[in-house]
Amino acid sequence: METTSKLMKKLNKEFYLRDTHTVAKELLGKYLVYGETVVKITETESYIGAIDKACHAYGGRRTKRTEILYAEGGIFYIYLIYGMYCCLNVITERKDYASGVLIRGAEAVRGTDIISRNRYGKDFSKLTSYQRKNLLNGPGKVCMGLGINREQNGISCLSEDFYIAEGEKIKLPDIKIGKRIGIDYAEEAKDFLWRYYVL
Repeated sequence: METTSKLMKKLNKEFYLRDTHTVAKELLGKYLVYGETVVKITETESYIGAIDKACHAYGGRRTKRTEILYAEGGIFYIYLIYGMYCCLNVITERKDYASGVLIRGAEAVRGTDIISRNRYGKDFSKLTSYQRKNLLNGPGKVCMGLGINREQNGISCLSEDFYIAEGEKIKLPDIKIGKRIGIDYAEEAKDFLWRYYVL
């Protein structure tokens, strides 16, 4: 486990104001802190409204739901899929440029029993190997494990008890790149290589 001081050092606002793909890659290895829980980010996906049919704001679409995508980078965007699972994103780049990064997977670092109870109703030591492997390997699982829901939508990434902190710097050769998952409806955008992960 990393030192507490490193876990508590928040990324600054400027981190999120850069190119979305750069942010998505550099979020790998960083620590997502929520209350008493800390996880290391292991998988992300980029979404850019101007050209991306998988993005909620594709083609300049602005609704009550998507308006947050047009905010200046550095806030959390949380939405529901299938009417029941929350997905956590960070908004990136400049104001009125709809873009963000989905936090798709993570590894538990601190508060493991809390995460385990949120996911499976029992402490981590009681989980099967299958349950441990699948603890946080999906965007809905990340939110469920940490207890994140729509109430946190729009909160700053620099909040007191909900933020992303410095962590391990992943070298580019160690970052795997592939197609995003679960967006077969998005025509040519389903083939964009905008998924980044570490093994």
